[in-house]
Parts: sequence; C-alpha cells; structure tokens
Amino acid sequence: MKSWPGWVVWGVALAGALLLPGGPWKHAPAPQLPWAGLLGSMVILGMLGLASLGAAWVLGPGLSRSGSLTILDAVPEFLWGALVLALWPRGWEAPGWAGLGAAFLLAALPGEVRWLGQALPVEAPFPKAWGRRVVLRARRGALAALAPRWLAARLPVWITATLVLERILGLPGLGSDWMERVARRDHLGMALWIAFLAGLWSLLRRGEGPR
Repeated sequence: MKSWPGWVVWGVALAGALLLPGGPWKHAPAPQLPWAGLLGSMVILGMLGLASLGAAWVLGPGLSRSGSLTILDAVPEFLWGALVLALWPRGWEAPGWAGLGAAFLLAALPGEVRWLGQALPVEAPFPKAWGRRVVLRARRGALAALAPRWLAARLPVWITATLVLERILGLPGLGSDWMERVARRDHLGMALWIAFLAGLWSLLRRGEGPR
C-alpha cells in the first residue's frame, strides 16, 4: 500500500500551518479546544458514517444514478441550516447540537451515499441472479473493503465542514475552532490539528490491508 503521496500532502499542510505568513486578524489568546462540542461532533460524524454505509448496503449501486440525491446534494449547507431554524418548533429549546446534526446529515448524506454507490461493483448479471441474500452479502464485503479508504478521504473534511452550520446555530464546534486558530495565527494549534488529522488518516489507511 503506497501512502507516501498522502504523507507528502500532510507534510506540506503541516509546513503551511507552521509558516503561515501575515499577522493575526484577532489579537487575543488562542482558544481552548471546545471539549463540550467534541462529543457532539463525534456523535454527528458517527451517525453520518453509519447512515451512509447502511444506505449503500441496502440500496446498492443504483444510488449513484438517483436524480433525487443529485438534487439534494446540490443544496448548500446554509439553506439546510436555515430550514432547520425555520421549522424548529417555537416552544422547544434552541436547536443546539440536535439541530446542527439534522442540518449536517441533510447536507452531507446525499453526497456521501452517491459516492459509495458509485464505488460499489456492478451487480448485474451476477451476483444479482443469485438472489437478494447473496447481493447483500457481496455488498457487505465490498463496503467493508471500501470503508477505510472512504473514511480516510472524507473524515478530515467532515470534521471542519460544520463551520457554516455552527455559525448559523451559534455553536462552538470543531470547524469554528479551526477558523479561530487561523484568524489568530495560532501556528502551534493549527499544527496540532493537522498532526491529529494526519494520524487519523494513517490509522484508517492501515485498515485497508494489503493491495
């Protein structure tokens, strides 16, 4: 398994974080890691991963040709956030992490499901001819092999992709933490962020096994 091109990219990103030019946009101490939002973010990302894999397992490669998913995938995140705010019952508490999770799943799930559907192997004429049970077993094997590569590619993006929704809903999440560190030129904090994402990428790549 050749992973050196990926390490080159992470090395360039790390160097960029440490050597980012310019002065800070905000003259304030570097923010503390939002521990309160860390658990909420991990739960949301876990739900996205499980829902995407589950939908791909049940519905198969046909998802890649779904016109409905294509339309939903084209809707910007901020519109989903606005929709959640508009439909949130007045008598309830503020949307909080539940609202952010709902908006993020609506925004991200169609694209991830389409991606997985495109990556699944063709099922006609076989194993489709052998029945539904064999088809599901074949999909399970294909998704088990595909999941580490998919997560390695997408998880670093998901972690900071909630920034727009965090701003709309007023939550201190991981996306906001990253942007605060960029604005304050917190080189050490940005470097630690990139090192964490690189380690996560490496861990998931190990799950692919020999190729």
